[in-house]
Amino acid sequence: MATFKTLPTRPLGRNGPLVPRIGLGLMGASGIYGTTISENARFELLNEAYKRGERFWDTSSSYGDSEEILGKWFAANPEKRKDIFIATKFGIQRTDTFPGFTVASTPEYCRESLESSLKLLGLPFIDLFYVHRLDKVTPIEKTMEALVELKKAGKIKYIGLSECSAESLRRAHAVHPITCVQMEYSLLCTEIESPERKLLETTRELGVGVVCYSPLANGLLTGCLNSIADADSLGNRRRVLPWLKDEVLEQNIEVLSQINGIANSKSITTPQLALAWLLAQGDDIFPIPGSSKTQRLEENLGSLFVDFSEEEEKMIRHLGEKVVGGRFQETTGYAFADTPAPEE
Repeated sequence: MATFKTLPTRPLGRNGPLVPRIGLGLMGASGIYGTTISENARFELLNEAYKRGERFWDTSSSYGDSEEILGKWFAANPEKRKDIFIATKFGIQRTDTFPGFTVASTPEYCRESLESSLKLLGLPFIDLFYVHRLDKVTPIEKTMEALVELKKAGKIKYIGLSECSAESLRRAHAVHPITCVQMEYSLLCTEIESPERKLLETTRELGVGVVCYSPLANGLLTGCLNSIADADSLGNRRRVLPWLKDEVLEQNIEVLSQINGIANSKSITTPQLALAWLLAQGDDIFPIPGSSKTQRLEENLGSLFVDFSEEEEKMIRHLGEKVVGGRFQETTGYAFADTPAPEE
């Protein structure tokens, strides 16, 4: 079994902490996609991640009992807390109606959520605290004022935003430096690069890191999607993705097969190709693939040691651009969200 006890690190943002280039996303292990793994299995996953040097962990108050499980792990391993860079988020409350959540980014909910997260995690502070979604009602300046207060109180160390617009980021950064933004970014989803959105351009201007959620495109880049039957097996929570709609499915499966073929030709897996492609976009890019299996952890970390030629990178990008259908977040109304200006 290969181990990576010392993983490549980069600063998270221009003046941020050094963290591993690949983080561990804990949403999928918490049953958000319909399959919950046992508490013991999640403990084992965290143990194995730690052993491999994977110590940039990402969770949220909206990820089921994820914070509670992490709290139990920290309680059982207090000496390891200093080695973990833990990120959590506030702002999303899960519901049973479309789009599956409500959003609140008010100062009051920010404070309330942080206290709840600290209690569940059993920690005196959180390394990185994100605004998970902007509610489009609360001026970002008001939310930031609350976050700055919490930082001054020693309860959080760094501040992040998720699914924000370039303008929201700029306004937030003017109140207090933002360490990173978390956005969907993958070979199949490059909207962050769009000249209309200007978000990647703005993060680089301001020196803000980019943490990539869904770097394997909600499972499309796992190498397991080769037929309509494979798509059906992903479950109802994923089958609603625009990429998997009946009218585009066959076309997209063909493109994905070509991407799988490139991975095979390089003697790597499709997830390794997809993650390595993201890493090749810049040292300010940090994918956080989710996993519930130890072998997937090891596979994902292997992408840190994959190299591409410039020609290969362009060829892979060209294939990714052929996949059609868009991303689910665009249907929720909270993608690249803005907020109103504060009242005078």
